[in-house]
Amino acid sequence: MPKKRGADIIVDVLLEEKVDTIFGLPGGAIMEVYDALFNAPFKNILTRHELAACHMADGYARATGKVGVVMATSGPGATNLVTGLATAHMDSSPIVAITGQVPTHYIGTDAFQEADVTGITRPVTKHNFLVTDIKDLALILREAFYIARTGRPGPVLVDIPKDITQQVYDYKMPTEKDVEDALPGYKPHYEGNIAQIKKAAKLIRQAKRPVLYVGGGAVASEANKELVKLAELAKIPVTTTLMGKGAFPEDHPLALHMLGMHGTYYANMAVYNCDLLIAVGARFDDRVTGKIDEFAPEAKIIHIDIDPASISKTIEVDVPIVGDVKKVLQKLIKQLERKPIEWEEARESWLKLIEKWKRENPLTYDRKSKIIKPEYVVEEIYKATKGEAIITAGVGQHQMWAAMFYKYKFPRQFINSGGLGTMGFGFPAAVGAKIARPDKEVIAIEGDGSFLMNIQDITTAVQYRIPVKVAILNNEFLGMVRQWQEFFYDSRYSSVCLSTQPDFVKLAESFGAVGLRATKPSEVRKVLDEAMSINDRPVIMDFAVDREENVLPMVPAGKSYREMILHPGEKGEAETMYLVG
Repeated sequence: MPKKRGADIIVDVLLEEKVDTIFGLPGGAIMEVYDALFNAPFKNILTRHELAACHMADGYARATGKVGVVMATSGPGATNLVTGLATAHMDSSPIVAITGQVPTHYIGTDAFQEADVTGITRPVTKHNFLVTDIKDLALILREAFYIARTGRPGPVLVDIPKDITQQVYDYKMPTEKDVEDALPGYKPHYEGNIAQIKKAAKLIRQAKRPVLYVGGGAVASEANKELVKLAELAKIPVTTTLMGKGAFPEDHPLALHMLGMHGTYYANMAVYNCDLLIAVGARFDDRVTGKIDEFAPEAKIIHIDIDPASISKTIEVDVPIVGDVKKVLQKLIKQLERKPIEWEEARESWLKLIEKWKRENPLTYDRKSKIIKPEYVVEEIYKATKGEAIITAGVGQHQMWAAMFYKYKFPRQFINSGGLGTMGFGFPAAVGAKIARPDKEVIAIEGDGSFLMNIQDITTAVQYRIPVKVAILNNEFLGMVRQWQEFFYDSRYSSVCLSTQPDFVKLAESFGAVGLRATKPSEVRKVLDEAMSINDRPVIMDFAVDREENVLPMVPAGKSYREMILHPGEKGEAETMYLVG
């Protein structure tokens, strides 16, 4: 091949990796790369902040399963990516971040816009690289994509000094085998040990009160069909984590919906009373387990995960299976098809008890309120979109209501910051998701506090005519913090009032977007229908909701499921241990 600049080698690798969209902001240290991008066939999205660019790349990745790409310059450009990288790292989202760096001979001299980016980002990436020789550039970039998308996905950063992008080199495009040979210590295990799978099948056949507990790994593996087949074959109810939503259709009779701190009464009671818990691509997060000593106290535990470090990290399990969720479930189903379950009558009794819990304690709120209830807005969004939209969320009460009152039917339908809990994530993630999936309606359900953290990139959505919709559940509070202050700090509302805020309708219009508002329940559906009719620019909807509505049920942090705080009027007895069969 003819000699090429490092910047052109970067473009060649991006083409080889079938990248179609790049999010980012140029600057001095990465200027050569942006020059090379000038005539390249990428959709190059110029954002107004590097953090928003990273969240957009993350939203793109989560909506498709493909690797998202973000670029930033050195110093503050690169450090602005840190929260976005940490968000992707916690939620196992595949991103490649390409950052400019000062020339190699300036590294360590406190040069203008120099920062130790690899040192800063090492704890919040799956891996990172500093390129010091142009001979290594192409291989390192291909390694970055390979690491990001394989095994447990995650963000990888490649820091490239400016002189490397300027130098020329007669290179050859590395093959996939070259990449694998260069990473001898990195060998993700996909198949799962058959002996362990047989042990799991035996426990499933013998269980009287089993529950499938499904996390984000099932979404990443796209194991939704296998989950439905397993649940129906063995008559097992299914609960999902915040990150696992959509892996199992929530309109299915066996769906328990979300478990944990703000999980449904019936999901938490099922987990508390089960005798077998089958964890699929989940990591036993503290928001799920609560008090560890009382989490599924009667249960044997099977744990299927591609990341061996996640198994028995917080909860000791009985049957660990390391492997890709989809592949392991396929083998597990084959084992179960050979012999029927052993406790048919007990299994039926278990499902009947769960149905009783569902009838007695469904998710609820005051449906006769003359003030807009946030739950009502989410339900109306579900109806207006016929349950087919991709929903993104920031972090806080609105995130929980989006998780609880919209029924998710397919993988990658609910995109939110689960692990890190990053405010400001929802809107830019929605922009990235809409670019990735233009065929889908994409709606960011936001809180007023979360939305204000990345409003500058309304401009990006307007510039590229991205018709993303934003539904602000505006309670003029940092709502989740206020709720905790009400419950656990004697209603001392310290630094949570957001009553001084912009007029979101005028703000949207000033950016060139459409602004709409609802102040009473009768206006909610009208606003939604008008928003859905607009498809040439973003729409910002401001819903003035009940200021002190709480997210319930709630398991206080570190407490047992038996200590659930229920919605007023609910009649469940969370302290009761039920045993059947």
